[in-house]
Amino acid sequence: MIEEILDKFRENKRLLTAVVVFAVLGLGLYFLSSNGKEDKNHLDRSQEQYLSSATLSAHSEQTKQTQAASTIMVDVKGAVKKQGVYSLPADSRVNELIEKAGGFSEKADRKSVNLAQKLQDEAVIYVASIGEDISVVDNSQKAAVNQSSNSQPAVQDKINLNTASLADLQTISGIGEKRAQDIIDYREANGGFQSIDDLKNISGIGEKTFEKLKDLVSID
Repeated sequence: MIEEILDKFRENKRLLTAVVVFAVLGLGLYFLSSNGKEDKNHLDRSQEQYLSSATLSAHSEQTKQTQAASTIMVDVKGAVKKQGVYSLPADSRVNELIEKAGGFSEKADRKSVNLAQKLQDEAVIYVASIGEDISVVDNSQKAAVNQSSNSQPAVQDKINLNTASLADLQTISGIGEKRAQDIIDYREANGGFQSIDDLKNISGIGEKTFEKLKDLVSID
């Protein structure tokens, strides 16, 4: 009797042991599978965050480059209310710069600048005062407004008699304020210069002076 009971206990013990072993194996496989899915999800989220961050960074850099290309920095000096360096949209003109600088001062000679002239990046605009001898002003300041698109100083180019301002004309060697004003007066009275030879019609410009000027000016 006792032997039979012991035999049944031994058989049940083997069964219980097998059940426990399978249960442990099952739980182990479950946890391994769950951890694998969590690791994969974490990796996917990390990749998504990295790609999103890289995209935002590239977009931000592109935006900065676009903004930089669409603005220019110009220095305005002389007879304005607020001298200084100003940031303006590309293709702005001198009149917009003057407005941003608070306008002309009371002593400003408004004929000393061409308000319709387009501005270039890094240009220096000088507004002369009434009665000021602008010929003593640094040529780099007077000529900056006429810089070409390849950044060559305007003093190296011919001065257009039909569009030049009073300050522009005074960058020509031998042309002072009075002579420059005479050129502008002749231009306005005669509808512009039809030929460079028309300079001879201006009082004070003789043959010798004309020979010195003819290669420094244009009418186109």
